[in-house]
Amino acid sequence: MEKSVMKTTDGRIITTYEFPLRPEKQPFGQFLYDSKTGQVLGRTSKSWGQLMLFYFCFYVVLAALFAICMQVLLSTMNHQYPKWQLDASLIGTNPGLGYRPMPENIQEGAMIHYTAANKTQVKEWVNRINDFLAPYRDQTLLPGGGKNQAICDFTNAPAQGNVCAVDVTKLGPCNIEEGYSYNKSAPCIFIKLNRIYGWVPEFYDDINDLPDDMPTDLIDHIKSLPEQDRKQMWVSCNGLAPADVESIGPIEYFPHRGLPAYYYPYTNLPGYLSPLVAVHFARPAVKQSVNVECRVWAKNVIYRGGMRDRQGSVNFILLID
Repeated sequence: MEKSVMKTTDGRIITTYEFPLRPEKQPFGQFLYDSKTGQVLGRTSKSWGQLMLFYFCFYVVLAALFAICMQVLLSTMNHQYPKWQLDASLIGTNPGLGYRPMPENIQEGAMIHYTAANKTQVKEWVNRINDFLAPYRDQTLLPGGGKNQAICDFTNAPAQGNVCAVDVTKLGPCNIEEGYSYNKSAPCIFIKLNRIYGWVPEFYDDINDLPDDMPTDLIDHIKSLPEQDRKQMWVSCNGLAPADVESIGPIEYFPHRGLPAYYYPYTNLPGYLSPLVAVHFARPAVKQSVNVECRVWAKNVIYRGGMRDRQGSVNFILLID
């Protein structure tokens, strides 16, 4: 709308408004290509060329900036070891504890629930353990084919560049041939320590310097071992509440009651596998939830129980129908 002001001869001021004419409706075909002006989709070829040139330059500059930023970031990183380690890292120096098998459905929480007479359910849990233990059994699945793995013990540390193999053939009833005893209502749970680069455990290897809250059976076990075999991070499992302690039944540990010293520190060498403790619940109560807590014992592992902010331990529920 345009406004115009006029002054008459007698001194009056007249204001007039002119409304723009509504443009003619353009057929869609003419919008696609206007033969009179040569426009395509409302733009001339020159206008389209300028627009495409602008966006081409814009995205080239954007990609170049992204590439420069990524190059600067990658130049500060090392694929062999993390830049920030131990106390300087977000992970810190207190490793967490994990267990296998775990439920596939997150809604089930930390519950191992199955019916021992149901072959399908038993097979599901056995297959999860098989998948987890596959690289332990087949070295070809490891980087480099596991050629740098060596048999270690408390007197033979691995040579430079080698890692200690984890023997999964001496797990008692927690073997693949017996289906990890799941069909016998006596399941095996595999306990492992989360990896922290460069972290070295401090062991309770002095029988006169054991914690007051350490389980009696674990103390007796440590005292029964030769001194050289005591350099382990010990593992203990028990019921979380008094009712769970009564229901959990006898517990066995394979191949050791702990995680031996020769597997540490973890330095990201190819072929490395975390050591395991197979915990065999020989006669847990059936048709009853048993809340289990497994804990690792080392001088530099902080323990804190509870359902939130748990440290140095792991909690799960056994429910066998």
